[in-house]
Amino acid sequence: MDAEKYKILLVDDEEDIIEFLTYNLEKEGFQVSAAYNGREAIEKAKAENPHLILMDVMMPEMDGMTAVQHIRKIRKLDNTIIVFLTARAEDYSQIAGFESGADDYVTKPIKPKVLIKRLEALLRRSNKKMKENETIHIHDMSIDPTAYVVEKAGEKIFLPKKEFSVLYLLASTPNKVFRRSEIFHEIWGDDVIVGGRTIDVHIRKIREKLGINNIKTVKGVGYKFEE
Repeated sequence: MDAEKYKILLVDDEEDIIEFLTYNLEKEGFQVSAAYNGREAIEKAKAENPHLILMDVMMPEMDGMTAVQHIRKIRKLDNTIIVFLTARAEDYSQIAGFESGADDYVTKPIKPKVLIKRLEALLRRSNKKMKENETIHIHDMSIDPTAYVVEKAGEKIFLPKKEFSVLYLLASTPNKVFRRSEIFHEIWGDDVIVGGRTIDVHIRKIREKLGINNIKTVKGVGYKFEE
C-alpha cells in the first residue's frame, strides 16, 4: 500500500498522543496533520480534505462525536474515513460513535503497528470499487454508486459512505438474504473488527433516512432487500 498518497488528520487534545501517532504514521509514509479539539478538526478537515480522520472522543470546546456529526454534513468529505480512537470502551459509547457517522471505533491502548494495519485496511477497502458500477433502479428509487446518491420520488438523499454501501449491497440482489458475516466481509473486510451492533445501527439509519420498509430483518441470519 502506497501510504504516501494518503493524508491523515489526527484529532486529540493531548499533545504527547499527537506526537506519538504522528511519528509512527509518518514513519510509514503517511502525510499527517493535527487538530486539538473538535472545532479545529472541522476547519482543518474542510481545508485539507484528508483521506482519514483519527479522532478522540473527549475533548474541550467540542467533543469528537459532535465534530463528526458536523463533518458528515460537508459534501466534499463524504468519502473521508473517520475512526474514533478513545479509551471509552463501553458498548453505548461505541454505538453512539457509529451513529454519529464514524466508520470504525478503536479503543486504547492499541499497539501502533496494529493501529496502522487497521487504518490501511480501511483505506484499502475504501478504494476498492463496487463490484457493479451501475445505478440500481427499484420502483421510485435509484441508487447511484458513482455519485453516492439515492434519488427517491425525485428527491436526492445523500448517505454516509458506509450506509450507502450497505444499501447498495442489499439492493444489488433483491430478495437475497445476506448473512451478517457476508455484509461485514463485503463492507468492512475480514481484517477490520467492528462491534456486533454496527450493522443494526446502519440499517436503522438507512430505514429512517429513506423512509422505506424494503429492508427486512431475517432473525438470526441477516437482512434482505424486498422489491
